[in-house]
Amino acid sequence: MMDEARYNQLVSALFKRMLAAADALDPDVLEAESTGDMLTLTTPSREKCIVNTQRAVRQIWVAGKGQGIHFTYDDASGTWKDDKGKGLELFSFVADVVRELSGEDFTYPA
Repeated sequence: MMDEARYNQLVSALFKRMLAAADALDPDVLEAESTGDMLTLTTPSREKCIVNTQRAVRQIWVAGKGQGIHFTYDDASGTWKDDKGKGLELFSFVADVVRELSGEDFTYPA
């Protein structure tokens, strides 16, 4: 299991990247709120995508599209992958959820 410092570094970068993507959208389309270990993306219809840390197991949990998915960081690829082997990648999954909820593209800065 990765050490806590590395996990905290990865989570911080992940939240910053997602907040930057949310900030690029009109707040009337998507609101972003970050409170410690949770990032909540909310549409005007009050539908949500929630990104939450799971510190004890060094994972990220995402709720959206009627499901909750756990993602584990894969050092080999440098990506967060779902822990059930479905081939889901965290940033793509969140972008898909936001697109489904808001109709807008959720584009991450480089």
